[in-house]
Amino acid sequence: MKWSGQYPFAFPLWFGPSLSILNIHHPSYVKTLLTTTGDGLLVSTGQKWFRHRRLLTPGFHYDVLKPYVKLVSDSTKVMLGKWEVYAKSGESFELFQHVSLMTLDSIMKCAFSFNSNCQTDSGTNPYIQAVYDLCHMVNVRFRVFPYHSKAIFHLSPHGYKFRKAARIAHNHTAEVIRKRKEVLKIEKEQGIVKNKRYLDFLDILLSARDEHQQGLSDEDIRAEVDTFMFEGHDTTASGISWIFYNLACNPEHQEKCREEILQVLDGKDTVDWEDLNKIPYTTMCIKESLRLCPPVPGISRKLTKPLTFFDGRTVPEGCTIGVSIYGIHMNASVWENPYVFDPLRFLPENVAERSPHAFVPFSAGPRNCIGQNFAMNEMKVTVALTLKKYRLIKDPQHTPKMIPQVVLRSLNGIHIKIKPVEKDS
Repeated sequence: MKWSGQYPFAFPLWFGPSLSILNIHHPSYVKTLLTTTGDGLLVSTGQKWFRHRRLLTPGFHYDVLKPYVKLVSDSTKVMLGKWEVYAKSGESFELFQHVSLMTLDSIMKCAFSFNSNCQTDSGTNPYIQAVYDLCHMVNVRFRVFPYHSKAIFHLSPHGYKFRKAARIAHNHTAEVIRKRKEVLKIEKEQGIVKNKRYLDFLDILLSARDEHQQGLSDEDIRAEVDTFMFEGHDTTASGISWIFYNLACNPEHQEKCREEILQVLDGKDTVDWEDLNKIPYTTMCIKESLRLCPPVPGISRKLTKPLTFFDGRTVPEGCTIGVSIYGIHMNASVWENPYVFDPLRFLPENVAERSPHAFVPFSAGPRNCIGQNFAMNEMKVTVALTLKKYRLIKDPQHTPKMIPQVVLRSLNGIHIKIKPVEKDS
């Protein structure tokens, strides 16, 4: 951030003697890169990416997302039930591990209608453990410079553990796909019309067809399910954990959110789809936390052709450009008092005065996060149900030490205290 102040648009970063990344952190530069057109949608390239994006977009239509609100509500209630022990004792506890299990529970229900019970018996399911190991190994590889070499990582103990976990995860996904296809085939042969309560992500993938009536291959489906699982659980868990922490540090804003939520829910113990657009102040607080603590603090692109920025500076083909999302969100030339928690930044009139590329927690342009509406809905539901039940209190003994890995984490965890709202009112 010190260099960001000295170089308001960009600066080069060297990793060892051979790897250089141009780090950009200004909306004008970011706009040029992200609006210019990597296997899951996360890393696909060219025509393959374009076809997959077109096939998957209907899976994130609001009609598909609607039933997921109840599933997320149910998962959140399990988590909040487990927190009762902390509410009674008044002890500080670490958030991320709880929230991560909750988002994993939610995503498994939404992705392939699988009730994992991972929140109540974590560690016993090999697939759950594999997901955790893979997320951890990705962070380790990102952090340890020699592991950037495929050969070194492959030969390392971490590489072995990664391949083992990937095999378990892939086999699990492949088996789920195989069973679902068998069921669909039998239903089709017997003319059975099954009225499911909702379409899960796997249903969307299996039924997706392009203009030539061609669907996705089994390998493509597995890659997309894996992407949805990993991208959808760890990033959202980070976002929700930091939101809780920021609300604990800013009780006046937390109280305004609570008043709004209690008025909208009006005695209900669950959140309905229609409620999501009735909590504007809570939404602004969520966005302000995503600005201060973006779940994915940075992304990168490798140029396949030269790129010229608005000021005439050109970067040659083959260069890697890093987009510092955290740097953009903390850029003092864009945001006044960037380190202050101020949800009013997201009032419509204030948003209209800024570049749309000044706030990019879900990236921007053609390759923005396809699941951003799903993620925002999950955050709103979780925050609403949590603030309805508990008052979040900062723990001065545990200040998180932010570390920008693939997903924004804290070296020493994210700790808060809670107490029931009823006893406090």
